[in-house]
Amino acid sequence: MGLKTRIKEYRARLDMTQEDLAKKVGVRRETIVHMEKGKYNPSLKLAFDIARVLDATVEEIFSFTDE
Repeated sequence: MGLKTRIKEYRARLDMTQEDLAKKVGVRRETIVHMEKGKYNPSLKLAFDIARVLDATVEEIFSFTDE
């Protein structure tokens, strides 16, 4: 089971860079890069913070796949 994210898509809608998002949620840009590539699973708090900044729900940003 893998975690799929739509962070990149939602960032693009807001014309936001990885660096912008990272600063707003208090992580390094590399953390955002790894999440977008599916190589890092965020904590529940970070997932909620990202969703809030991207003006979406956690369920809209994150989903699980059967891989």
